[in-house]
Amino acid sequence: MNRIEIGYCPRCKWLLRAAWLAQELLSTFEDEVDQVTLSKQASGVFRVMLNGEIIADRERDGGFVELPELKRRVRDRIAPGRDLGHIDRRTR
Repeated sequence: MNRIEIGYCPRCKWLLRAAWLAQELLSTFEDEVDQVTLSKQASGVFRVMLNGEIIADRERDGGFVELPELKRRVRDRIAPGRDLGHIDRRTR
């Protein structure tokens, strides 16, 4: 079972971004991801965790990770051989 947690700062109004990412990740990894949760975090925090591992952190990464990069990071951990279509072709 793969679980993604998206932690966001409600004071920063990042709920919509968190919900959008959740929808995108669930759509892309519908067979690999069993659960995506959203959780309120401290001021300024926006973090994506996969099975307890931080894979994206706004502060650590110097800003929000773009969706294609986030999908690659998830894919590399749970389905390394999987082709992400146009997302992969842009980076080659």
